[in-house]
Amino acid sequence: MDTAPGRPDIARLVAPNPGPMTLEGTNTYVVGEHPAVVIDPGPDDPSHIDAVRAEAERRGGLGGILLTHAHGDHSAGVERLGGPVLWGDGGTDPGPFEVVPTPGHAEDHVCFVLDRACFTGDLILGEGSTIVPPGGGSLIAYLGSLRRLEELDLDLLCPGHGPFVTEPAAKISEYLEHRLERERRLVAALDAGERSRGRLLDEAWDDVPSELRWAAAEAMQSHLEKLEAEGRLPSDLRD
Repeated sequence: MDTAPGRPDIARLVAPNPGPMTLEGTNTYVVGEHPAVVIDPGPDDPSHIDAVRAEAERRGGLGGILLTHAHGDHSAGVERLGGPVLWGDGGTDPGPFEVVPTPGHAEDHVCFVLDRACFTGDLILGEGSTIVPPGGGSLIAYLGSLRRLEELDLDLLCPGHGPFVTEPAAKISEYLEHRLERERRLVAALDAGERSRGRLLDEAWDDVPSELRWAAAEAMQSHLEKLEAEGRLPSDLRD
């Protein structure tokens, strides 16, 4: 467990579910005291949930749970932890937290803001980039969500995976530029006449390791759907 820089009211506990998509594991946050609020209990792992519960009790008890989205690595521990769900899974009262709708990674995704700290779930990670799955205009929504955060006055990001981010504006700008640079490379390959999906992936995602090529292919499909929605996608793609 650690606390946010300059914010002892925010404790971070990392679940033991490391992996290519979860980095060192899912971050669970215990915030405030008398009572404390838990943001994203994480997976249904007994040792992790016991640690989260102990930290909440140390802070004066568990007042409730907030969920950034319903993906299991963030929400599956709710039942084991117990306590009322204030937001997500039917809950609609976030207490002192501002709820910022941020669809893209998931349709139900939100961020929570408290005293210039933003709990970003999987919208922004502490390192690397996040998955934006194809379907339903998710990339357009995701870019809009990043721009929504860009408008907020923040001094700390508490991501769903990875370390705290103490320069929010720079990280949000980095995330926007990352997506737009992928789009520029994809469009350049299309403009040069490339129509093979496999070779388009090689052109625009050539820096992605082979074990994450499937994730890059999903990202590319999201970009292709965005270009199609904008009337910028050629109709003769292959494979």
